[in-house]
Amino acid sequence: MTPEELAEQGEKAEPERDRWSKLEHLMAAVADRVARVEYVLICANTDKKAKRPQPPEPIRRPGTGHVQPKAQLTEASAEFLFQLINGGAA
Repeated sequence: MTPEELAEQGEKAEPERDRWSKLEHLMAAVADRVARVEYVLICANTDKKAKRPQPPEPIRRPGTGHVQPKAQLTEASAEFLFQLINGGAA
């Protein structure tokens, strides 16, 4: 295969649709934990005022779907929630 074909196959890959052996599950768990340790190490050595990196995404496994990113709380949403909690939006 050409490098372009390999890249296209990689982008369309869906590992959650295939079966994995126990070894593959263990390797994915190890890779996830190493990524988490690296993330914690970076956060621990980053200045408190500096922007921190996003936490690592776990490796996709068979039988699981895509993890949906959590919605970010905007300033307007925070103000609305504050008013709602304090009884101002009734």
